[in-house]
Amino acid sequence: MRQVVLDTETTGVDWKQGHRVIEIGAVELLDRRLSGRHYQQYLNPERPSDPDAIRVHGITDAFLQDKPRFAEVAEEFLAFIAGAELIIHNAPFDMGFINHELRRASRKPIAPPVLDTLVDARRRHPGQKNDLNSLCRRYGVDNSGRELHGALLDCEILAQVYLAMTGGQVDMGLDTGKEIHGGAAQTMAPMPGGPALRQSPLRVIAASAAERELHRRYLAGMGEGACLWPQDGSD
Repeated sequence: MRQVVLDTETTGVDWKQGHRVIEIGAVELLDRRLSGRHYQQYLNPERPSDPDAIRVHGITDAFLQDKPRFAEVAEEFLAFIAGAELIIHNAPFDMGFINHELRRASRKPIAPPVLDTLVDARRRHPGQKNDLNSLCRRYGVDNSGRELHGALLDCEILAQVYLAMTGGQVDMGLDTGKEIHGGAAQTMAPMPGGPALRQSPLRVIAASAAERELHRRYLAGMGEGACLWPQDGSD
């Protein structure tokens, strides 16, 4: 199964008001594992960004002046996402912008399948905050480098959140994340792109010699043929 985690940064909040995409980020998942392949492209939007938008992503108009227009990179972008299920947090926002850019470039809009992790998170955690930072805290995903929004960085973080959110129960902080074998503490192997897996070991208590002898006598008292298993504990 091939999936692509997708995110954009834009000049403002509404493409219907003429705002444009200034960065595309995408990260590939193959069979729920990060493949190492990613796509990132900064774009010249041919218009200034709103001051509020710059405060969010930190991408200045001057930085974007020499970057390509969307139409110039549309082919390579579409090739990267071709045949994949898209994973997007708040999909209507990003899909609205991407499809607007595609229409401007005389390309067909992207059709589903699209998985919206915001919708999924709200279903799993009703009444709670489900923005990306909140999900990182809930699922133990490191977002310490996310001082500003960035399309590729947010894709990498969202990929880990998605894998953790859809891969099992949330860690409720009731264990130490260690597994004990012969007195040595060992961290469980992490799932690629996700938090460490945690599993409590099965405790096995062996019977003492005295207990085994009492058990043998009890079985002997049941009479010949009453017991179908060996009475000496050999099996």
